[in-house]
Amino acid sequence: MKRPFLLSSGGILGAAALAASLCSPPGCAAFAPSRQGRAGAAAGNVLHPSRARHHQRRTVPSTRLRSSLSNEGSDVLDKIAAELKELSECASIAYGYLSKPDSSVTAEDVVLACDAVDGAAPSGDSAELYLDQYLSLRQKAHELGRYHLLVKLLKSDPDAYAKTAEFLSPSRIARGDLPNVQDVAYVAADAKEEEEAKSTVAATVAGEDGQPLVVDCELQDMSYNDSPLDKLLLSIFRKLVAENTGGIQNDIPGIKGLLAQGRQYMTMELPEGVTYADHTKAQHTMVKNTLGGLMTPVLPPFYRIFMSGIVPKLGTDFDGKQIGPWFYAPWLTSIVTPTFFGFLVGPSKPNRRSDGERGGLVVEKCKFLQESGCKGLCLHQCKIPAQEFFKEELGLDLTVKPNFVTQECQWSFGEAPLPPEDDPSFPTGCLVGCESRKAMAGRKGEALCM
Repeated sequence: MKRPFLLSSGGILGAAALAASLCSPPGCAAFAPSRQGRAGAAAGNVLHPSRARHHQRRTVPSTRLRSSLSNEGSDVLDKIAAELKELSECASIAYGYLSKPDSSVTAEDVVLACDAVDGAAPSGDSAELYLDQYLSLRQKAHELGRYHLLVKLLKSDPDAYAKTAEFLSPSRIARGDLPNVQDVAYVAADAKEEEEAKSTVAATVAGEDGQPLVVDCELQDMSYNDSPLDKLLLSIFRKLVAENTGGIQNDIPGIKGLLAQGRQYMTMELPEGVTYADHTKAQHTMVKNTLGGLMTPVLPPFYRIFMSGIVPKLGTDFDGKQIGPWFYAPWLTSIVTPTFFGFLVGPSKPNRRSDGERGGLVVEKCKFLQESGCKGLCLHQCKIPAQEFFKEELGLDLTVKPNFVTQECQWSFGEAPLPPEDDPSFPTGCLVGCESRKAMAGRKGEALCM
């Protein structure tokens, strides 16, 4: 009786060869014995010399493949190590700026940081690290450091900060990248714009009554793209204004219609015995009531408790007492506000207050001021009532500082405001192109703009 193949000596040797081929390292499986080779092994034959040379030639590519894979793996590890080293160095750069004491920062430090930002710009060389070529990480580390140097300078020496910012902006630092712009004089970006600004100043210096006028904005008008939320909030706001002004309304769409409502209310004929000083207070009250209606009865009490730290009425001795504002209130308010007040003022973003602390908000180009061109509307239907509303209803100080040259506006939450007449940054007189002044022509003793 013939034994099965696997039990024969040849079968055992063939099975061993097959197992060895399957267990060999990657790349060697291709060199397993062919069917003829297994038969030869089963017969106990030794490979022919020509076949041995053939196998030797076939092992050369496998050696090269293993060497190539090894080199590629080594290159990948080297690149990862280089990227990690760059990441560590960038973190060290940022920490060096952040850890610098406020009092030791000088204008020269800021200039050197500008040089470092320029020097770290990506060159486009394919040999650059990924973090620098595509993410510009080293340059961003220097930009972050430069920003915080400016913040430290703002805290320790505001005058030096203003002079440094004016010197470096916009040639080395974009105006929008400054921590605070309210006391930084606007510098024209090019000679043509500067010449136009000078001609505007020279052409208009006094109004019809001989009083000096405030020069109109030197920048081009901004085009505003209102979101669905902006349109909804503006519609609600206009209805509340109509209710609080005794029914003043119109069919003019958008922000221009709201401003027409405000101008009509501001310039209305006053009853006998009512002075314009009385009417300005009425304007403030109207706006505060409108803001209160917009925020609904729910939001102010919530804000007073969780932001301003005012104890609610619980029947205790501490009812109504303020133990805040909480440390996060100014900063968090500056984060939330741009979403819900964009319909009135346009795009804005958080920045630093005049003292360098968080809680600032800069309006890039105020929609309310640009479209009205009226300092009186700005003062009595925005700045003063907004400051009073935040203090009286929400329990948080607010300073609103418009810049009539650029139509920027700085909102500083947690910062007590100065009265307009005591604020050296708030100019007296009407704007050159103000339409409200024309409506008030001939009405003596009634000053719209303070």
